[in-house]
Amino acid sequence: MEPQPLRTRTPLAYRGVITTVRPLLARLTRQEWSGGEHLPHSGGFIVAGNHISEIDPFMVAHFLVNHGWAPRFLAKSGLFDVPVVGTALRQLGQVPVYRGTRQASESLKDAAAAVRQGDCVVIMPEGTLTREPGLWPMRAKSGVGRLALMTGAPVIPIAQWGVQNLLAPYARRPTGLFSRHVMHVKAGPAVDLSDLAGRTDSAAATEATARIMKALTVLLAEIRGEEPPGEPFVWDGKTRP
Repeated sequence: MEPQPLRTRTPLAYRGVITTVRPLLARLTRQEWSGGEHLPHSGGFIVAGNHISEIDPFMVAHFLVNHGWAPRFLAKSGLFDVPVVGTALRQLGQVPVYRGTRQASESLKDAAAAVRQGDCVVIMPEGTLTREPGLWPMRAKSGVGRLALMTGAPVIPIAQWGVQNLLAPYARRPTGLFSRHVMHVKAGPAVDLSDLAGRTDSAAATEATARIMKALTVLLAEIRGEEPPGEPFVWDGKTRP
């Protein structure tokens, strides 16, 4: 598809990254994209994506940028402390996530502010690479549900598959870099959370999160042409596959 003009004001550094990285991704991979019609044409919204490889954000961002949205990602706070990387993330307007600290709630406040000012904010609700043996989405943290209820903004599930062939989970080096692996990215309609509107309690956030992850899993099943597990995998926070 022909890239669409960006719908929001975007930092010059971000535009520079787009100009450099987008042509590279287009040459190194093949794109099978669908569901772009579900993305809002204006106004802030939330994207929930599955997480199977460290380079997932590049593939999701490629899809969104080509549809006119320069996304802001919630990224682990530790990355902002890495020399060069941290500076780049700040210049690109990304949002740090402080897990397990008193600052954790501030991350959602910053993300909510970005949504309210009309940005596209991307969150990987699982918070880490999936530990589900078949690479299906696992049970997520409730942050995405809380963010959705805080803002009342549309939540668009975006499933992607194929990136693991380029960089496998936990791998440090890509494989088949010049094999032009197919990157499947599919957006679905906004998740219906209308009956939860106005609620901010933990039960509502948990329910909203479950619905979002269900929609994401259904999309991934459509891409893969496979039946997902009956219940989401629950990770103990320690064990790796």
